[in-house]
Amino acid sequence: MIVAEVVRSGFVESVHHGVVAVVGGDSLGDVTAPVFPRSSNKPLQAVGMLGCGLVPREEADLALFSASHDAEPFHVDRVRAVLASVGLGPEALLCPAELPMGEASRNAWLRAGGGPEPILMNCSGKHAGMLATCVANGWPLDSYLANDHPLQKALADAVSRLAGEPIAAEGVDGCGAPVLAVSPLGLARAFLRLVEAEPGTPERRVADAMRAHPELVAGTGTEDTVLMSAVPGLLSKKGADGVAVAAVPGVGAVAVKISDGSARARMPVLLSELRRLGVAVPPVLAEVVLGGGRPVGEVRPIR
Repeated sequence: MIVAEVVRSGFVESVHHGVVAVVGGDSLGDVTAPVFPRSSNKPLQAVGMLGCGLVPREEADLALFSASHDAEPFHVDRVRAVLASVGLGPEALLCPAELPMGEASRNAWLRAGGGPEPILMNCSGKHAGMLATCVANGWPLDSYLANDHPLQKALADAVSRLAGEPIAAEGVDGCGAPVLAVSPLGLARAFLRLVEAEPGTPERRVADAMRAHPELVAGTGTEDTVLMSAVPGLLSKKGADGVAVAAVPGVGAVAVKISDGSARARMPVLLSELRRLGVAVPPVLAEVVLGGGRPVGEVRPIR
């Protein structure tokens, strides 16, 4: 199903297919077919960490455990602090060595003569949370990414419970951790459960930490940070390969999956569907098509 079109100089040059799951409104496409939500699963996994008995140093760390961060200095410093609090160093991280995902952070790091490191990888916060959970339970650290590790079994159970459906498939995410397939509808349901949970529950603690510290979830000026900062009560988390999800308590939730994995189509579609639910989303994340360095078009939702 076509969910967005790319318009350049008044001409439709391409279209994006996908599905849109809406809790509280009308969905588009087969929203029950499973997908890999990729990093959009992170807040659900953070709930699972709390369910395993993890006691974070401070509530803000839960936002970092749910993050796809830009490796700004405050992200990297917090990952180090989380690891140090349980007697570990960055060498314990089993995510791949990468440069910062954020352009400004990456350029600054390279200018300083730095190279790829695991702590700079956008998922290092999640991995730090996983390691801290293992330390709290006395679980092995060298195999914490294995599907049959007690940690990963518990996190899969949490994702399944929150989505309200079985895990359809397990794969390996870009960071090396298991990635769990659920339907877009299940993903939207899970996020709504987080924001509508009772205060003090693991679900609500993760949602509250992310909304209170959106800069830890992504980075300065990035999509999730800007959206959560602009709309009170909204919880948002994007994922690789064209996934985005957001929920507002008392209103509903939207999960988007762009079939070709395009990142540029997911946010215009997500914002359009939130507005259809009555959420006052400001035009702060419009996807502009450039020509010669100036705006000549847009990515336009279809509906």
